[in-house]
Amino acid sequence: MKIKHVSAMQVFDSRGNPTVEATVELTDGTIGRGLVPSGASTGIHEAVELRDGNPQRFLGRSVYQAVAHVNDTIANTVAGRDCTDQAGLDQVLIELDGTPDKSHLGANAILSVSMAAAQASAATQHLPLYASLGNGQGTLLPLPEIQIFGGGKHADGRVDLQDFMIIALTAKSYAETLEVTFNVFHAAGRVMKQRGLLAGVADEGGYWPMFTHNEQALDVLIESIEQAGYTPGKEVGISLDIAATDLFHNGHYQFGLEQRKFTSDEFTALIVSWLDRYPIVSIEDPLAEDDWNGWVKLRAAIGHRCQLIGDDHFTTNLSRIERGIAANSANAVLIKLNQIGTVTETIAAIRKTQAAGWLPVVSARSGETEDTFIAHLAVGTNAGQLKVGSFSRSERMAKWNEVLRIEQQLGPRARFDGAEIFARHGIVLG
Repeated sequence: MKIKHVSAMQVFDSRGNPTVEATVELTDGTIGRGLVPSGASTGIHEAVELRDGNPQRFLGRSVYQAVAHVNDTIANTVAGRDCTDQAGLDQVLIELDGTPDKSHLGANAILSVSMAAAQASAATQHLPLYASLGNGQGTLLPLPEIQIFGGGKHADGRVDLQDFMIIALTAKSYAETLEVTFNVFHAAGRVMKQRGLLAGVADEGGYWPMFTHNEQALDVLIESIEQAGYTPGKEVGISLDIAATDLFHNGHYQFGLEQRKFTSDEFTALIVSWLDRYPIVSIEDPLAEDDWNGWVKLRAAIGHRCQLIGDDHFTTNLSRIERGIAANSANAVLIKLNQIGTVTETIAAIRKTQAAGWLPVVSARSGETEDTFIAHLAVGTNAGQLKVGSFSRSERMAKWNEVLRIEQQLGPRARFDGAEIFARHGIVLG
């Protein structure tokens, strides 16, 4: 179970951008690999993704320096370590970097090795990854949050809000949530084509729209749900990722599509009005990452009837999550491996969220890979929710399909709470 050799190479993510893949080989011949995703809409408090910055190579996006850190510094340091001691290995990586934001070695270098070691550890113990990550306790299949329309930085700003998603509210099984999504996703495609609103497919696989204002997207999504044969708000709810940090400029929130400007209080009032008019059950990053007063006000206004998720607001960072819990600024935390940089810290963020009675939502990034690690992370930690993008593109479908495989492996041990998870955490939808 000891690490024999560690290596890395530059590979490419779903947007065709360079990223890091690490391979950890154990003394018994077992191999684990870790591929690191990358975000487009990123918070300033995220761990640092190290890129070379040479405009002559891959537009400055190459990761050869991060790869070199794995092949040299990290490989030499972790050789001979017990790979099943994930916490010990990750602590060595953190100390080796020596910076609070992992900017020396790069969070992408560190995370690739952390993920690869976790994969190797599970394989050498002849365990599924979800069982290894959760010490055999993970049996809860996640409720999916699936994108229908992409916007914001995922669609070149064609609509201001970043994600227009759905949640299957009455589905009794994980498989049923995928059937509901299939029906709505394809109904939305038909509606978009009929109206001449379809420009293509956005970064995360959702439809790239040609809307003239943000509420048009909500109206078309309602129509798509109905066209699929469901009742909005009863069988299918709407989930939004506003990615408000990207909208915050010079002290105001700004909609470029509509040429509108808002103070924090005005933007909060707009969001509350949407919740009154549309069947919205979950909202992610409705305010900028450091608009703490605004977050607290919005949580007080809608936290009892809507999931309020912090992404840039928390960046999977324990200290920020703890501050949010103390301030009561949200009731859910988006969990992204590459925001914090190690498997151990990611699981600690999930556990901290759960201990507070909040909801963790395990998430992919817009620049994804074929790696299905987060599907196992969601099940292994009993997180309860999973967000990986839309219902198209293989790097997205790989994660949805992996949960189906896990469900089959778990057999009668598999659990699915579905939308009941909200009520169990004090959120009464509607």
